Amino acid sequence: VQLQASGGGLVQAGGSLRLSCAASGRTFSNYALGWFRQAPGKEREFVAAIRWSDGNIYYADSVKGRFAISRDNAKNTMYLQMNSLKPEDTAVYYCAAGQPYYSSSYSISSPAKYDYWGQGTQVTVSS
Repeated sequence: VQLQASGGGLVQAGGSLRLSCAASGRTFSNYALGWFRQAPGKEREFVAAIRWSDGNIYYADSVKGRFAISRDNAKNTMYLQMNSLKPEDTAVYYCAAGQPYYSSSYSISSPAKYDYWGQGTQVTVSS
């Protein structure tokens, strides 16, 4: 399984970026694909996830209303549209695939429930 994240960069506060995650190597119909981020000196934290089979979406409270996750089944690609970016959004963003318990927000947001990880893409938001 390969997950290839791209689209990071440097942007001013209030700006936008779109991240992409190209997935290959297996079918993901029973999987959730998600975005996590990790800032220097901090733990990896959940950003958003999408259930591949039916498109159900889950967001961390810190990004609700600003970020939008989506998928293109035909391209096996997941996206994260990030708007109204803040300096505190600065981190390395990782895409991941796993099989969390969808009835549990704790499970959906737990990095331990994701088996496959991409290499990460840096997002830097300047103030």
